[in-house]
Amino acid sequence: MTELSKTFEPGPLEARWYAHWEREGLFRPARDEAVPFTIVMPPPNVTGSLHIGHALDNTLQDILTRHARMQGKDALWVVGTDHAGIATQMVVERNLDSQGVKRADLGRDKFLEHVWEWKAQSGGAITRQLRRLGASCDWSNERFTMDKGFSAAVLKVFVEMHQRGLIYRDKRLVNWDPKFQTAISDLEVETREVAGKFWTLRYPLDDGSGAIEVATTRPETMLADMAVAVHPDDPRYTAMVGKMIRQPITGRLIPVITDQHADPELGSGAVKITPGHDFNDYEVGKRAGLKPGEMLNMLDGQARVCQVQDGLISADLIGLDRFDARKQVVERLEAEGALVKVEDRTIATPYGDRSNAVIEPWLTDQWYVDAEKLVGPVLDATRAGKIRIVPESWSKTWFNWLENIQPWCVSRQLWWGHRIPAWFDADGNVFVAETIEEAQQHAGEGVALRQDEDVLDTWFSSALWPFATLGWPEPTADAQRHYPNDVLISGFDILFFWDARMAMQGIEFMGEVPWKTLYLHGLVRDAQGAKMSKSKGNTVDPLGLIDKYGADALRFTLAAMESQGRDIKLDEKRVEGYRNFATKLWNAARFLQGNGVGASHAIAAPEAQLPVNRWIIGEVVETLARLDKAFDELRFDGMADAIYQFTWGTFCDWYVELVKGAWDEETRTVAAWAFDQILVMLHPFMPFVTEELWHSMGKRPYDLIVAKWPEPQAEVDREAKSEIEWLVALVGEIRSARTELSVPPSARLSLFAGDADDKLAARLERHHAMLSRLARLESVQLSPFAESGAAQVVVEGATFSLPLEGVIDLGAERARLSKAVLSAEKERDSLAARLANSNFVERAKPEAIEKARSDHEAKSADAERYRAALERLG
Repeated sequence: MTELSKTFEPGPLEARWYAHWEREGLFRPARDEAVPFTIVMPPPNVTGSLHIGHALDNTLQDILTRHARMQGKDALWVVGTDHAGIATQMVVERNLDSQGVKRADLGRDKFLEHVWEWKAQSGGAITRQLRRLGASCDWSNERFTMDKGFSAAVLKVFVEMHQRGLIYRDKRLVNWDPKFQTAISDLEVETREVAGKFWTLRYPLDDGSGAIEVATTRPETMLADMAVAVHPDDPRYTAMVGKMIRQPITGRLIPVITDQHADPELGSGAVKITPGHDFNDYEVGKRAGLKPGEMLNMLDGQARVCQVQDGLISADLIGLDRFDARKQVVERLEAEGALVKVEDRTIATPYGDRSNAVIEPWLTDQWYVDAEKLVGPVLDATRAGKIRIVPESWSKTWFNWLENIQPWCVSRQLWWGHRIPAWFDADGNVFVAETIEEAQQHAGEGVALRQDEDVLDTWFSSALWPFATLGWPEPTADAQRHYPNDVLISGFDILFFWDARMAMQGIEFMGEVPWKTLYLHGLVRDAQGAKMSKSKGNTVDPLGLIDKYGADALRFTLAAMESQGRDIKLDEKRVEGYRNFATKLWNAARFLQGNGVGASHAIAAPEAQLPVNRWIIGEVVETLARLDKAFDELRFDGMADAIYQFTWGTFCDWYVELVKGAWDEETRTVAAWAFDQILVMLHPFMPFVTEELWHSMGKRPYDLIVAKWPEPQAEVDREAKSEIEWLVALVGEIRSARTELSVPPSARLSLFAGDADDKLAARLERHHAMLSRLARLESVQLSPFAESGAAQVVVEGATFSLPLEGVIDLGAERARLSKAVLSAEKERDSLAARLANSNFVERAKPEAIEKARSDHEAKSADAERYRAALERLG
């Protein structure tokens, strides 16, 4: 046994134990014959640092991994980082810019050398930070989405998908980032509400019979208009349908067409159609018979005006930035009399989340995955229960997206990433192969080839994560034993970008779903429920919380607040509270040590005769059942609640108090065993403090991280449970009465049990010493108290009296309580009236309404408590 210090300091012991676990290889002990358990960490960006979302995601994964490891399973938690194409390229380019060096000056190969150098020196900071959190990953097999083996898997998948007709090249509209000059995914687009304008334009009919008005937030795009659409049932435009419009500025003739996209209730009911620069217009253009190659594209890769096929854009507009062109176009429309009006509007505008540039819908040639051909098996597997989605409420979203899936653009105009394995000849023929040598064989000897300049979307490579990290396509032992994975824990925000694509690729290449369960957690918000953002200044640094309160406290907070997909309102006070929980556990261990209680050497519960010991054994059994059920249902809040309530309330607050001063050999043995069960059950949530206490209580043959999950091999003793719960309830009621009636702590009272039957009398006799000590009683009388001035407590139908004459001023106490009741009820009713006032509810800030509700509940509870205390006095 190692004597514990008086003060619990988590920092030093966390660093010491993590280094020990990793050094000893305990995150993945050799268990080749054991039942496999597999979970893969969503690979964080190699450029990233630990944020509170990572902390939640990885805490939940670590809880499941540590639990599986303690169950004796071959628990593999796959860890690694994503090469993060656009983010990494941006970081390295910024570093080079600070040195006066441009990417273009270096060339592709030299630039990539710089990226790899940066990765070696600065990349992966987040993996070091994950260690601070206690993540027990298999670091010995850490992966990177561009390591040699993983890259080979990516190339193989691309080539095979192309051969199977699942990947093709096409001209389509994409989200284009003019700063980075690349297509980006929807996830990388951030929509912001910005002040803008709404311009109404008048387009004259070519036959001179009239004009049609359209409105737009981007008047410069009219240079590439190809039609004006009206709703087919809009009677105002029936005579115009099919006529030609002579467009202002360019003079281009464009038709009036019909399409359901035009809403008769909005504006004039007519909309300009620019299929090369608007996603809705692109679909309208396709329905009108336009092929993508025929659609006008008036901007280059830097969002500058360029000439279109018909050459009708005047030379003085060519080369202008789109926003400079906007000013010129508006001036010319006004000069031609084509500008009807201008209105101020708030416009939802797409921005690149990293470049901060306004994103442009842009028509360009890209590589696409025919996702529609891949979703069928995923839908079938989900319907068959092979993929369990938790919480089940997300299933509808999952099905809706898969059933309406669109082609997936997988090419990016970057240098950092998996370069697309496709080569072109001088005539534009494409040859897809894993190597240039294979491509040359397909093209023919002597045919000059150039490789596609684009790289693959990082989501393409990360979609292979559940099996490529296990060594696929090589037939490794891990690939055979650990696929499919058991569970994936993911934020709901990447349900489509990553989760669904893993499901598609896993079934396509492995013939099985990638994981049996998909668990989707919510967002971590601030204490008021607002989404965290740097601009609001309400972000929380998990490393700062770890420094202040310890990793165990943060982990337990996140687990306790994770309620199957609901967003978490993170309040630092909760973290502080669970730091106090760790301190409570520490002090309990010190108390046990001081009374000769050390380490237990038994997995099964010890034999016990005393009711209090039989009771605590049963409480362990019931707590373990609650905990196991919560693990089965993935109820992290239920897990945390089960072990917290038992540790703090049942063991520390009651069992330790009940046996204080009565330490015989049986009690020491039971206490040691019960405390060991706490350490084992709590370890997945609070690994550091539990490991420290595990070893401090005595010499152990193994570390707690690999200890066996509890198997008490005992049953709940119903008689002992009933008896001790009665004792706890009686002590609790007496303590409440003393507090409510302001009885001095030093005062020792008499307890009268006037209607005690033989069972109650026996209980009072057996537990006389405990009851007297815990409730501070001078005597226990098996007779009624006939006089007035006594507090009444009722437990299990029996009424007990506590005479207070001479202990407190009964008259003054009645007056104080009467006044307190009236005051609390007055405030309660005032708050209730405010909450019933519709003006207050509709106009007040949400936080003010929440506070009023909270205050109302508190005052209602106060009123009930004071009235109950008054009634106790009779």
